[in-house]
Amino acid sequence: MIGMRVIDVWADVLCPFTHVGLRRVVAERSARGLPVLLHVLAWPLEWVNGAPLDADFVAMEVQALRDTVAPELFGGFDPATFPSTSVPALALAAAAYERSPETGEAVSLGLRDAVFEQGLDVGTDAVLDRIAAAHGVERPDGDTVVRAQYDAGRRLGVVGSPYFVFDDHRWFCPSLDIHHEDGRFRIDVDRVAGDEFLRQIFG
Repeated sequence: MIGMRVIDVWADVLCPFTHVGLRRVVAERSARGLPVLLHVLAWPLEWVNGAPLDADFVAMEVQALRDTVAPELFGGFDPATFPSTSVPALALAAAAYERSPETGEAVSLGLRDAVFEQGLDVGTDAVLDRIAAAHGVERPDGDTVVRAQYDAGRRLGVVGSPYFVFDDHRWFCPSLDIHHEDGRFRIDVDRVAGDEFLRQIFG
């Protein structure tokens, strides 16, 4: 991929902040017409936290994002169908990157669209089989690659989802200033940090 800039992103499929961050990068890439590819690696928050993500808690995050920074996203999100695990989906994304970097990115974005725009449970075989078939990817057995990517993220010092890495630069959830106060989320746009993030990755 001569001339292609590859941005590594450690993230969970079920993280709504990642959905916003990846879509913003894709939109900026399209607007600028620059060769940038997202390499999204596994950072399963259920392993980080020692428990599955709580659907109602994620729904609070989703509502805060829709109210403040991303009213165009999360149109089909449904906490009733929120997956109990992201590990099989992360394994599928890893297998897709083995097919090609472009396929990996497409599957990574498609999995998040399935959760947050279509209200689908990407923890189920039926949904994952459909996504895999649409992209010509064979689903892997087990979570070996997910574990390897997670361990690599720990060694790197990943602190959360999404965690972007490009050259010597690292950003955790760039452009968003997130506060959790009195049981509610407040999310503000950090334009200075966001502009610097885009400047570094797009040049």
